[in-house]
Amino acid sequence: MSETRVFLLPDLGEGLTEAELVSWHVSVGDEISVDQPIAEVETAKSTVEVPSPYAGIVAELHGQPGETLDVGKPLISVTPAGVPAAPVVEPAETELGDPLDEPVETPAQAEAELYREEEKAGSGNVLIGYGTPGGHGVARRTRARKSSAAAAITTLPLEDGAADGGPAASADMDLSLLRTRVPGKLGAVISPLVRRMAREHGVDLGELPGSGEGGLIMRRDVEAAITSPTPVVEPRPAVEPSPVVQPVETQGTETKGADARTGLAISSRTPVKGVRKVVAANMARSRSEIPEATVWVDVDATALIELREGLKAGGSQVPGLLAFIARFVTAGLKKYPELNTRIETAADGSQEIVSFDGINLGIAAQTDRGLVVPSVRAAEKLTARELDAEIRRLTDVARQGKATPTELGSGTFTLNNYGVFGVDGSAAIINHPEVAILGVGRIIDKPWVVNGELAVRKVTELTLTFDHRVCDGGTAAGFLRFVADAFENPNSLLADI
Repeated sequence: MSETRVFLLPDLGEGLTEAELVSWHVSVGDEISVDQPIAEVETAKSTVEVPSPYAGIVAELHGQPGETLDVGKPLISVTPAGVPAAPVVEPAETELGDPLDEPVETPAQAEAELYREEEKAGSGNVLIGYGTPGGHGVARRTRARKSSAAAAITTLPLEDGAADGGPAASADMDLSLLRTRVPGKLGAVISPLVRRMAREHGVDLGELPGSGEGGLIMRRDVEAAITSPTPVVEPRPAVEPSPVVQPVETQGTETKGADARTGLAISSRTPVKGVRKVVAANMARSRSEIPEATVWVDVDATALIELREGLKAGGSQVPGLLAFIARFVTAGLKKYPELNTRIETAADGSQEIVSFDGINLGIAAQTDRGLVVPSVRAAEKLTARELDAEIRRLTDVARQGKATPTELGSGTFTLNNYGVFGVDGSAAIINHPEVAILGVGRIIDKPWVVNGELAVRKVTELTLTFDHRVCDGGTAAGFLRFVADAFENPNSLLADI
C-alpha cells in the first residue's frame, strides 16, 4: 500500500538555509497535482512559490504562516489519491518480532526497560525523520528488546471516554502528543512511557521544559510536574498600575517594562530576519574581513545633463541617468579589471584573486523588504538603452520581491545611486564578496570654475570604496577619474547610446 510522502523544503539557491512561510495555497484534504504551487515562502533573497513534486491528497501542513522553516525539513505530507492517509509518525521506532520467537515481558518490565533507554537521552521516537540527540537526524531502530517495545505499546490503557474509539483512538492521541513538540523550535522528543504518564495525569507536554540533552523531556520532568502544585501568580497590589510597566501594543512583538540601561519604556521589539538579517550579516562580514579604503571626487555633470536634454528634444526614447553611469562604469572596469574581481581564501589560509571574463553589474535598490542588489549580467555587452531596460526590469522585480537568487547573488561590482535620497556622498560598505562599490550623490547646482570664470554647473560627487588587497590607491583613483571624465565628456563613450 502506498504511504504518505513527505516533501521537504527544498534548497532555494545561493546557500540559503531557511525561509519564512508566508502563506499556504492548499489545505489539508485538498487534492493537488504535480508542480502545483502549494506555498509561498520568503527567503533572505526573494519571495517564491514552492511547487509540489507529488500528486495526491494533502495529509498535513508542517508549519504556520509567519513561521521560519529550515531547508531540508518537512513542508507538506501528501497521500496518493484514493489511499487513506496513513499516520506520518510511527507509534514506535522499533521492529516488532514474532512473539513466538522471544519471551513476552510484563508491562512493568517493559516500562523499566523503556525508562532505562529514555535516560540515555535518545528515545528514537521522532517526527518525520527528525533525530533525537542520540539519533543523528535518523530514527533509530532497536532489535535487542523487540518484545519490550511491543509490550509498552500494546498495554497502554485507553483514557476514560475513549474506549469506544478502539485502538485507533489511542493511536490518534499518541500522535497528537507526539506533535506537541515542534522540531527545531521546542526541540524535545518524547518516549512512549513519558507520553503515557503525561496523558494519564493531564500534563501538557507542549508547555513542559525538558531537562535532558537538547531539551529532551525525561520521565523525571513529568513526575515533577505531577507532584508539583500548579504555579500560582502572585497577586499584584490593588493600585493603579504604572504606565511604564504596562504592555505596549505594537505591530511587532508585545513588550513590557522599561529598558534597564536607559530607563525608557520599550515600545517594540523587531526580530532581525529575512533580508535585514542577511544584509546585517553581509555588512558585518565585509567590515571585519575587507581592508577597505575610499576615494572621492566632485564631478561637473553639466555635459551629461545637456546630452540627455538634447536627445529628449529629438523625440527619441532616452535612457535614464543611471543607465549612462552604468555604461561609464563598465567601460572603466574593462580598463581597470582589478576592481572586478573577488578574493577567495583556502582552508589553509592562502588567498587568491579571482578575475572574471565579463561584468555582472549590481544595482543597489531600496525596497520595502530592505536593500537588495540585483545584477545586470554581461553588462559590458549592453548599450545604454539596453542597460536602461534591464535596470528598470530588475528594479521592478526586486521591489516586488520576485527577483531570483541568481539575479540577486551574481554581481561582480556594485553601483549605488544614493543621490535619490537627497545626499551628496557616502563611504559605502562593499557588497561582500565583491571588492569595490561606486556611489553617486545627488546632482545639484554649484559654483564651478569654467575656463577661468565662475559659473553655475550641475555637480555631483562620486565615491569609490575598494578592497586594498586587490589594488592600490593609484588603480582606484585611475578608475574613478576615468568615470568622472566620462561624466564631463559623455559623447566619447556613448556613440552607440
